[in-house]
Amino acid sequence: MSSSPATPPSGDRGPGDHPTVRGPLEAHSSYRAADWSPQRVMFHQNLETFADRVGLLVGLQSNGKLTQEEAYDEIRRLWKQLKDSKGSLLNG
Repeated sequence: MSSSPATPPSGDRGPGDHPTVRGPLEAHSSYRAADWSPQRVMFHQNLETFADRVGLLVGLQSNGKLTQEEAYDEIRRLWKQLKDSKGSLLNG
């Protein structure tokens, strides 16, 4: 009886069916809005990074690695960075 290795459901694959590793400036998903601009793409990437980091902080807090106050303070700091990036990329 032979068994074949299961392929994870993730769609992003590189050569040899290994997961593709993205650089920090690469988007996680495509930006498909009609009002495309380099600034909007950059802000989209900043939104994705914010969401990823908030998810990590929630996980750390849930597992007792951060207090609720520490997680809140860090999320608030990240929110300020996102808000500043919106101001400089989209409003200025």
